[in-house]
Amino acid sequence: METKATPEIDCASATSPPPTPRSRIYPWVVLALILGLMLSDYMSRQVLSSIYPFLKQEWDLSDAELASFHSVVALMVGLLALPLSILADRWGRVKSIVLMATIWSVATLLCAVAAGYEQMLAARFLVGVGEAAFGSAGIAVIFSVFAARLRASLSGAFYAAGAMGSVIGVALGGTVATSLGWRWSFGVMAVIGFVLAGLFSLVVTDRRIVQQQSPEAEAPPAESGTDGYRAPLSSLFSSVSVVCAYATTGLQMFTVGALTAWLPSFFNRYYSLAPDRAGAVAAVYFLAIGLGMLVGGIATDRICRNTPDRRWSVALALCAVAALLLIVGFGLEPGPPQLALLAGGALCAASISGGITSVVASLTHPSLRASAFGTVTMSNSVFGLALGPFVVGLAADRIGLDVSLQWAPLAYVAAGALLIIGRRTYSAGVQRVEALRPDTSVRPTSLADRTRTHGSPESSSNRVDNESNRLDN
Repeated sequence: METKATPEIDCASATSPPPTPRSRIYPWVVLALILGLMLSDYMSRQVLSSIYPFLKQEWDLSDAELASFHSVVALMVGLLALPLSILADRWGRVKSIVLMATIWSVATLLCAVAAGYEQMLAARFLVGVGEAAFGSAGIAVIFSVFAARLRASLSGAFYAAGAMGSVIGVALGGTVATSLGWRWSFGVMAVIGFVLAGLFSLVVTDRRIVQQQSPEAEAPPAESGTDGYRAPLSSLFSSVSVVCAYATTGLQMFTVGALTAWLPSFFNRYYSLAPDRAGAVAAVYFLAIGLGMLVGGIATDRICRNTPDRRWSVALALCAVAALLLIVGFGLEPGPPQLALLAGGALCAASISGGITSVVASLTHPSLRASAFGTVTMSNSVFGLALGPFVVGLAADRIGLDVSLQWAPLAYVAAGALLIIGRRTYSAGVQRVEALRPDTSVRPTSLADRTRTHGSPESSSNRVDNESNRLDN
């Protein structure tokens, strides 16, 4: 007797509208706007470096007091990055980005009208509050609309935009301060931030990001705050490997923070350059730091395409080269050999950023991506961008700026030890994450598939009905 096959019913297609076609252009628009905001973020943060000489003379400040303007920003970013990133995961990453950009722009404007050390410190405190979770939310949004295989490259580009913002902030800030006065430097940065925040709010929405999620991004709906499985917060620290990755990013930023805060003053004092010239020369080195982030991320994706655990070894080699070039370079007398070695050291200084960020992504559940990157930001800020400039500033008051900068790259030694431990425990860390992913396995979409998976149609009917109700909602 001939029997007719019963057509399989796709529950998802029967109960939900057809998905919105993905745009090829929109993800790149999102990337461009977030990179622009990253530029604004670091322009507002680093413009201060170029006007240290003006503030030192006008307000009679010590190096430690000058360093506190940088460190208070990094400290607030470090303290607030994780809690605000958790809120961004739940409230909406796009809305969070717009709010944070507005806050840091207002705070930068307040820096322009500060009347003394205390007011400037308070305004810089607010800059840190505004910038706290931008990096984590921004990179999480980027990851959600691009394929996972591009993570190291995208991370490198994102962090490179920060370095480029430092370049523009220092160079433009020094030029404006020399021509119009240091207060105008802050005013220009604030206006740029307001314009970019407004443009981003008009073009990007959380709903559009969900619609444009890449099928290769390994991002469940929960990552954008919609209904779905959400991993426990404790899983952010569930393996030795991911903790090593968090700490490594902070240690490399110890040296990077010292360089970005003190190189303009270094060239002003030891090469007798005027503040605007010193800022312009330092900007070249900041550009090298950003280029190293970008190239390091792309190279890591290429070298480690088929062997992800090799990212640890690549990072270890880059840390060793950066430490050697910077320690030897700052030990030389001012001149072309020193400048050449420092340029090479700057190129490698933060080149592991993209690779280690991609490692963190592979060791954390997608529903907590912004929170994981918030932890990275916390480590970068507390152990790196806050401690680096401040410790070097304290040491400079006692042993000289050149000697204190020479010792700063020793942080790479500790980072290297953590990288070795991280690689040895990496496989176990990945397995822990995979155990958290009940929603990322391929789900049967038809009644026949569910019958084969779960048993009889009667035993699976409730599951089908529940799934349909969830999709309807």
